[in-house]
Amino acid sequence: MNILVVEDDFISRRLLCRYLEKAGNCDVAINGAEAVAAVHDALDSGEHYDLICLDIMMPGMGGQEALAAIRDLELEHGIQVGQGARVVMTTALEDHGNVRQAFKASADGYVVKPIEKLKLFKLLAELGLQAPVAG
Repeated sequence: MNILVVEDDFISRRLLCRYLEKAGNCDVAINGAEAVAAVHDALDSGEHYDLICLDIMMPGMGGQEALAAIRDLELEHGIQVGQGARVVMTTALEDHGNVRQAFKASADGYVVKPIEKLKLFKLLAELGLQAPVAG
């Protein structure tokens, strides 16, 4: 599985990568602009990400804006809604406005920080992705 972790906080980024390292190849981006560039490069090379863990609050381009741009890139490459990367928003924000906005932009999941490994793995399984065995 190809994974992109988009997180501006070093500790959160490292923790997510550690959780997911047994599930597949884990790339990182520190903001939304880097995430969009990584997805663009992957799609242009014929690759794609299976999972994108996307923080909402980041400097510059935030997660909501990056999600919209990523979904637009997928459409430009002939990938229909629901057929692209599974995007899980990872954030400290659990207000209904942010949750609604994320799902309206075709997010596949929403996990509130601090991220618990078992909850993340359960969500990945619900999304049809192979999660590593918790331990």
